[in-house]
Amino acid sequence: MSTRDWIVLVITLVFIIAYGIYKSRTSKNLEGYFLSNRDMPWYLVLLGIMGTQASAITFLSAPGQAYTDGMRFVQYYFGLPLAMVIICIVFVPVFNRMKVFTAYEFLESRFDLKTRTFTSFLFQVSRGLSTGVSIYAPSLILSSLLGWNIYYTNIIMGGMLIIYTVSGGARAVAHTQKLQLLIVLGGMALTGYFVVKMMPENIHFADALKIGGKNGKMNIITSGFENGSFNWKDKYNMWSGLIGGLFLALSYFGTDHSQVGRYITAKSTKESKRGLLMNGIVKVPMQFMILLIGVLVFAFYHFQKPPLHFNKTQVELAKVTPYEPQLLSLEKKYAALSYGQSDEQQQIRNEYVATIQKALPGQDVNDANYIFLRFVLDYLPHGLVGLLIAIIFLAAWGSIAAALNSLAACTVVDIHKKYFNKKMTAKMDYRISKIYTFLWGIFCILVAQFASNVGNSLIETVNILGSLFYGVILGIFLVAFWLKFIKGNALFYGAIISEIIVIVVYKMDIISFLWLNVIGALLVIVIGSVLQRIFVKDYVTIQQKSQEK
Repeated sequence: MSTRDWIVLVITLVFIIAYGIYKSRTSKNLEGYFLSNRDMPWYLVLLGIMGTQASAITFLSAPGQAYTDGMRFVQYYFGLPLAMVIICIVFVPVFNRMKVFTAYEFLESRFDLKTRTFTSFLFQVSRGLSTGVSIYAPSLILSSLLGWNIYYTNIIMGGMLIIYTVSGGARAVAHTQKLQLLIVLGGMALTGYFVVKMMPENIHFADALKIGGKNGKMNIITSGFENGSFNWKDKYNMWSGLIGGLFLALSYFGTDHSQVGRYITAKSTKESKRGLLMNGIVKVPMQFMILLIGVLVFAFYHFQKPPLHFNKTQVELAKVTPYEPQLLSLEKKYAALSYGQSDEQQQIRNEYVATIQKALPGQDVNDANYIFLRFVLDYLPHGLVGLLIAIIFLAAWGSIAAALNSLAACTVVDIHKKYFNKKMTAKMDYRISKIYTFLWGIFCILVAQFASNVGNSLIETVNILGSLFYGVILGIFLVAFWLKFIKGNALFYGAIISEIIVIVVYKMDIISFLWLNVIGALLVIVIGSVLQRIFVKDYVTIQQKSQEK
């Protein structure tokens, strides 16, 4: 990067940290630290929800996802608007009426303490691991493309945001997310403009879309049916998006405290609902535009020769092995071809990637996550590159800060105050909250340090992690709301059995991960119902025997 890029990067990051610390003034108790005294207007709730969901992985990985697989990933969000309506009708009134600190408090009043603890534990495990990946993923790409040490990058990526997250709690998170999201969206829009501008003079936006369409990248709607039958392993189609995406969105926005913790900070139930409904309206178009940038980059490389491999650092490592002559030979063949996507280009690229895999055994050589940032570094003007690198940090901070705040809230309220110290003063609450926020930050950085081979797409990896737990958590809440005959013991053991089955189904690789959310929720309902009948029958039998005696 140039000096100008470094100046833009440093100024942007320092400004966000300073702003977060400035806005961190709040009441020094749990209400202030975790819920910002419940005084947030709807637009801050909206930006908090969007900022928590749209991590750096969204902006780094989504364009690469569209470049390689087309626009069909947008179907993943088709169930989200309906989920927002259901959450506003069912979840929000309950949470606001009970004035909960965490989503899982409701479960203790409906069932018992062990059910509340187990559900909170599932959330903390899934969110802690996902947050570690959220730190690791952009750090990995930055370190690979800029030559930074991955371990130091993880520490910087996670450590800097801990400063204002620990000091300010929910208020600092909400106000910094507001600026972060506006800068991120502005930077992405500017990038899209430059992609089109750098194409030949006779190629306009509509022409770029036609190029993408001819190459199968505008596959916005897909049915999932192949050869007359439905492919259950197809990850993204309208049915997995509408049904699986609905269940995932219900669990994420209705039961994941990293999101619940954003809208229970609102000043009223009306403000919470307005923020959620607006999210349902703007999220799909926003994701569509981010994916569209990937299609534009694909069209751009019709007039510029794309790299044989987008991960430059991995290529350099492969060239210091005995496979260097093979790589250089393939590069020479590639250089002799004219620009534009072609079957011959793709064949050489496939051979090149296979050679890198032989040179670097055990490493993930899929470069989809590097496509967008490589384009930024190679073609965008100085200054804008620094802004785009800053965007990676800001987007990561927005989601990670909210996750740390929610993890600490659940640890303090659902665990510490229930099992370790039930009689804490407001001052003690405030102090222990900061400590747990810091500890969760360290934990997530450690997860990032040990993470590797995170998969084909970073955005997909995080969603898979969530889908392993979200269905079961959602099932617990659905039972709590609508199946009053199921009691605590039946639900608790049913949820444990359901979670084990979900993990087994995932390991068997027989169905797309989005359907795991549906399976998990339905399993909890079915197994919980069966166990409840068994427990009731056993109880009646025991009572009859005692009466006979």
